[in-house]
Amino acid sequence: MFNIIKLNEKDNIGIAPMDIPKNVDLNIGIKSATSVPYGHKISIKKIKKGDFVIRYGQKIGITLVDIKEGEHVHSHNLIFSDFKRSYTNNYINKNFIKKKKDIFFKGFKRSNGSSGTRNYIGLISTVNCSATVVKKIADKVNLKLKETNFANIDGAVSLKHSSGCGMNNTSYGMNVFNRTIEGFKVHPNFAKVYVIGLGCECAQISLYNKDQLNRNVEYLNIQDEGGTNEIVNKVSSKIINQLEKINNVQRIDIPVSELTLALQCGGSDSYSGVTANPALGVASDMLVDHGGSSILSETTEIYGAEHLLFERSVNKNNIEKIKKQIDWWKDYLHKNNSTLDNNPSPGNKKGGLTTILEKSLGGVAKSGTVNLVDVLDYAEKLKIKGFNFMNGPGYDPVSVTGQVASGANIICFTTGRGSCFGFKPAPSIKIATNTNMFNKLEEDMDINAGTIMDNEKSLNEVGQEIFNKIISVASGEKSKSEINEYGDDEFNPWIIDPTL
Repeated sequence: MFNIIKLNEKDNIGIAPMDIPKNVDLNIGIKSATSVPYGHKISIKKIKKGDFVIRYGQKIGITLVDIKEGEHVHSHNLIFSDFKRSYTNNYINKNFIKKKKDIFFKGFKRSNGSSGTRNYIGLISTVNCSATVVKKIADKVNLKLKETNFANIDGAVSLKHSSGCGMNNTSYGMNVFNRTIEGFKVHPNFAKVYVIGLGCECAQISLYNKDQLNRNVEYLNIQDEGGTNEIVNKVSSKIINQLEKINNVQRIDIPVSELTLALQCGGSDSYSGVTANPALGVASDMLVDHGGSSILSETTEIYGAEHLLFERSVNKNNIEKIKKQIDWWKDYLHKNNSTLDNNPSPGNKKGGLTTILEKSLGGVAKSGTVNLVDVLDYAEKLKIKGFNFMNGPGYDPVSVTGQVASGANIICFTTGRGSCFGFKPAPSIKIATNTNMFNKLEEDMDINAGTIMDNEKSLNEVGQEIFNKIISVASGEKSKSEINEYGDDEFNPWIIDPTL
């Protein structure tokens, strides 16, 4: 007999935890009418053409044809269909959670009071024209660090990108770009930052050097310094002379309330919403309970599940913000001949996900159950501790760039298909949704949430495991992505405006 997983009493489909052959007995008292691939959906009752398919007790799309019980349910017979969202929220008892007894991590305390989980030197290009320069500087500094023994320095990071010019100087896109640069410029995982431009670009360094009292940030233009070799030698020499001072910063006990966690998923599969994402939600709740913060993003991947966030909002303003963000996305995509339901990706579908509604329901599970205290625009600085939502696209590098710019100093990244992702200067913890993938890509995965499906651990046990890993990685333990030296090429500011 083959076991099928039913997630909610309202569901009219189940999930196959293994490849199911045709015409075999299932634990729900029926036979399989077709073969069903591992991780895919199977009908557990008859579903008429045009009826909603229900998973997690929520609508994930409508059927194209009549579906028999025991039949494979996927893209051939299930499509996206919008519906009216319903939620209840009277905002009573939607108060901030009182901080539990402090737990500490070993971090770097900065002079402005912020707390870092890493001690990097940052080289930020304001424009693609200075990308090669910041990389050359970082390479020279990292080569010097390999020859020395500065145990408290994690390295030099070049934050290079493809934007910064050919933009409307007063546009929304330019404002978003400027916020992103500002967020990284003052990020607590940097001990020292150099902001470097060419000199004639739209993103002039004069936009960023208004805080002359911040001695940890310096600003230079290639054109002012006499060319490539001049500025590379000048800045790399300055940094090398500062290494001993930067290395003198010691890790100290800091309450976990100073951690801000970026919640991410990529290469999702049908188990993402069953194992890794809800387990990460448990860990996120634990962090918020101790006074910390978490940031969920990817507006295009909460679509269809946004009403679940509405129910958790502490005020009506947050709900209106998210609604406006979704409306903006609909208009933005319409102008570009696309729609919000042009998702999931081919890999997501191969893993069993069929519609954006289904993907979003699983994705929102990363945020746990605590109250939604604030809604941010992309790269907007986090202002209120607790669970926040940040507007942004679903593309992982762009989304994470915004979260880190907002203040995230550590990342948890769930994946079902497998994802090789790291992001300097914030360490990234990878969480596998299933044991098969974990075993195949163990060198890239930090935690196996597939143990939930294997009945080896409970959801809360894996949530506690993730929470413990957050503390240990924040305290200096290298994550798998750091061991594999990911993170130098993932900085990717959101480009919204047309290139002029």
